[in-house]
Amino acid sequence: MSSKYNKRTNDRKFDETRPIEAKAGVIKKADGSAMFRIGKTTAYAAVYGPRELHPKHMQDPKKGLLRCNYNMMPFSAEERVRPGPSRRSKEISMVTQKALLPVVNLEDYPNAVVDVFIELTETDSGSRCAGICAASIALADAGITMKDMVVSISTGIIDHQIVVDLDGEEEHITDLDVADIPIAMVPSTEEITLLQMDGKASKEELLKSIEEAKPVLKKIAETQRKALKEKYKG
Repeated sequence: MSSKYNKRTNDRKFDETRPIEAKAGVIKKADGSAMFRIGKTTAYAAVYGPRELHPKHMQDPKKGLLRCNYNMMPFSAEERVRPGPSRRSKEISMVTQKALLPVVNLEDYPNAVVDVFIELTETDSGSRCAGICAASIALADAGITMKDMVVSISTGIIDHQIVVDLDGEEEHITDLDVADIPIAMVPSTEEITLLQMDGKASKEELLKSIEEAKPVLKKIAETQRKALKEKYKG
């Protein structure tokens, strides 16, 4: 099906992401930390733990608990964000935890908790994806036993045209149908650990957008690993 969207508003190719930067070990007092920037969206993640879980009745002698806390700073978006937990931040905290759980070996940490705090200092779409990428690097930096990284990107469908890594301008196109599809994946197995959709798309378009995102996600995973190697190289 032909699309009216034949040139991106930002002149990127349809499968091209915004510029990406990643760094490990950016918060000194945390057990593990990372910064992940994609375009004008910047996420910081700090990991604390494993440490003993309190209250004790929440402890599980067979495995530990992974807790995620996602927060957008009041000045991070053009419209001021109200400080404190919102319904959106609670929902993103939950989907982030679910996206990361398949790779974290919590059986190694009985009765313990691993806390992940994600702060968005700057947002221009794809904030939950940037948070997941930062959190994955921070968990590895903290020495948490993991099967692999988790990598995430927001792919989109604009008037039947699949585009990778929607930016804010594309998200807010009003004269064409726009679907925003955040995806998280385990690169080695291609297991999808997060798939959401805001907007309308056919099943075929959705499946095609996942396939087109996979090579991009694997490339981002290389950036994550490079950030960890850079830290430990010295």
